[in-house]
Amino acid sequence: MLSAGIVGLPNVGKSTLFNALIRNYKAEAANFPFCTIDPNVGIVNLPDERLETLRKLENSEKIIYAGFEFVDIAGLVKGASEGAGLGNKFLSHIREVDAIVYVIRCFEDKDIHHVDGSIDSIRDFETISFELALSDLTVIKKRIEKIQKNCKAGDKAYQIEEEILKKIEASIENISPIELDNEEKAVIKHLNLLSLKPFLVAANLKEEELAETEKNTQYIKLKNHLPNINVIPVSAKIEAELIELTEEEAKEYLLALNVKESGIKTLIRNAFDTLGLMTYFTVGPKETRAWTIEKNSKAPKAAGAIHSDFERGFIKAEIISFNDFVQCGSKAKAREVGKLRLEGKEYIVQEADIIEFKFNV
Repeated sequence: MLSAGIVGLPNVGKSTLFNALIRNYKAEAANFPFCTIDPNVGIVNLPDERLETLRKLENSEKIIYAGFEFVDIAGLVKGASEGAGLGNKFLSHIREVDAIVYVIRCFEDKDIHHVDGSIDSIRDFETISFELALSDLTVIKKRIEKIQKNCKAGDKAYQIEEEILKKIEASIENISPIELDNEEKAVIKHLNLLSLKPFLVAANLKEEELAETEKNTQYIKLKNHLPNINVIPVSAKIEAELIELTEEEAKEYLLALNVKESGIKTLIRNAFDTLGLMTYFTVGPKETRAWTIEKNSKAPKAAGAIHSDFERGFIKAEIISFNDFVQCGSKAKAREVGKLRLEGKEYIVQEADIIEFKFNV
């Protein structure tokens, strides 16, 4: 299962957001640095109203949502790459995740200590990015040193790797973007470099600022600083309060705040997308279920998400799009009007396909 790691400076609301994400209080939250020492892990459901629509049409007994892991990692401080704070332990935890969620404090509160003494969203983002890059630089230098003998001996594979590593090294040292093609990324994938992980940003705002984010200068500064990155406005305080409410009460509370949807839901959807994931559905009287696969997966690979036997013995896939299924009202009607189709091994599964796999082992 793919995972997204929540990182940030101490006291920015990471653990509070994590609690809201997994809807329990396993992650301790308190007003002092390094409250989180070991990473907390929770499975998060992907909000998806389409499943309830399908459940009603099929009269299914239950719904099973798509899920992925969120990991709450200890607060990072300046100098972490050299051992400050929890140093290398913190950085090793980040290496294990597939994507990173930067939590950046964008609210003023004199009662909550900031590790640097003031609020500056861009500075805080750059502090985290800089420490991750410095950590990568250490890994790269060690790796180049380790493969030197093989390179000098004329081993082409190691020579290619060295060339790529030196390219990344130069980019980090010059504080310039790292530009690699997919083949180059595959060569150095085993190093789990932090700078190459996909990421998004959760900007933690005050309760009253969520409906009018344009009034928060720290959020606007950060968004303008990262024009090509998803910067999601959230309020850890609101999300913590929503945990205590029923679904109906939560809707009324957000409506009173003039907020359309919980920031956590938006964050989950964007994290799912950042991980390069998508969903397809299976339906039946027992359950309506969303299955998680990587984007651009072919039908046999998607079948393997259910069971390896489905992939190994794949014959064909019976498919109908979500919109066609809803319009027809049933699989039988979809078949009758020609909306149900058979696809083979080369078919690339589309978002919200409803699929029944035919296989033989």
